[in-house]
Amino acid sequence: MNPIDFIVEPLGYDFMVRALATVLISSVVCAVLSCWLVLIGWSLMGDAVSHAVLPGVVLAYIVGAPFALGAVVFGFLAVALIGAVRGTSRVKEDAAIGIVFTTLFALGLVLISVTPSQTDLNHIIFGNLLGVSWADLVQVTILGAIVFAALLVKRRDFTLYAFDPTHAHAIGLNPRLLGAALLGLLALTAVVALQAVGVVLVVAMLIIPGATAYLLTDRFSRMLVIAPAISAVCAIIGLYLSYYLDTASGGMVVLVQGAAFALVYVLSPRHGLLGARLAARRRRGRRLTRV
Repeated sequence: MNPIDFIVEPLGYDFMVRALATVLISSVVCAVLSCWLVLIGWSLMGDAVSHAVLPGVVLAYIVGAPFALGAVVFGFLAVALIGAVRGTSRVKEDAAIGIVFTTLFALGLVLISVTPSQTDLNHIIFGNLLGVSWADLVQVTILGAIVFAALLVKRRDFTLYAFDPTHAHAIGLNPRLLGAALLGLLALTAVVALQAVGVVLVVAMLIIPGATAYLLTDRFSRMLVIAPAISAVCAIIGLYLSYYLDTASGGMVVLVQGAAFALVYVLSPRHGLLGARLAARRRRGRRLTRV
């Protein structure tokens, strides 16, 4: 098979075209948001919110409401419960996050098990990228556009909040409101990525691209370009590999992202293992030369 046929053959199927569009939108939106999550240190919070939205999505399905509405409600509920447990007991934040998100995730599993449905709701957990319909693609596109536009318009405020919330407050911004806005966008992004990789792997798409870009540059503006670029390339490679190897599409996309992070972790010129060792050798060489 020549390279052109290798690329074109999967696109001859409508389900692959829909899957490719969905995974590209999801990966780019998740990657952009992941830059702030990594910078603020909200990796565990991203895990909590992405799992906590499961019962909201299932309840929204039961009553016929938009998935995004249920996800946002339960996303904020999770954050409120984490704050309540942390603020009214001796339990620390990491333990509160673990308690709340596992409990809400378990609630979602129970609701799925007792909800009669003509569709397999387990796809919410594990993803069903190759089964995305045109209606699902439209929903993903609309939600992705909303999240991307909000991040683009408020990027400076969010960045200032991430670096120095005290200074943000001093110049008239409301750090609590900015934090709540980011959490709301996180819940919407989780819904976008559900169609691609499911609840279980959403956190990977929300963390790995930003962490990878963080190892490649010290400038946040470059992170916002590098992260979605890497994520999009990994999404395409992962989807094509899943087609030709007959493996789970969502899992393969995340696996390729993990492989990309591993390469950068080792080979990054400044912050990788080899790069750091070479830099240390150069510094020692300079000191010896001066002596």
